[in-house]
Amino acid sequence: MAELEIDVGELYENTDQAKLSDYEKYKKRCLDKVTGSSEVVLTGAGPIWLYLKLAHTLHGKVKSLYYSSPVTGRVEIFNHNPF
Repeated sequence: MAELEIDVGELYENTDQAKLSDYEKYKKRCLDKVTGSSEVVLTGAGPIWLYLKLAHTLHGKVKSLYYSSPVTGRVEIFNHNPF
């Protein structure tokens, strides 16, 4: 399947900021989006803790994960693609 880009800020829509106590909701929204995807790019405004927890959650569920921002460009977080 093609690359999937997830805007982390959209996971906690309708609120001004993400809350650790609501992480399970964000996790479910993220996992619902990645079903069948092998390459995921996390982007958008969001707290560092949310990016880290999502990266941990996605490890073992997708082949490769990247972070992308206008400042850094694309940064590889992990890549388990054997090719």
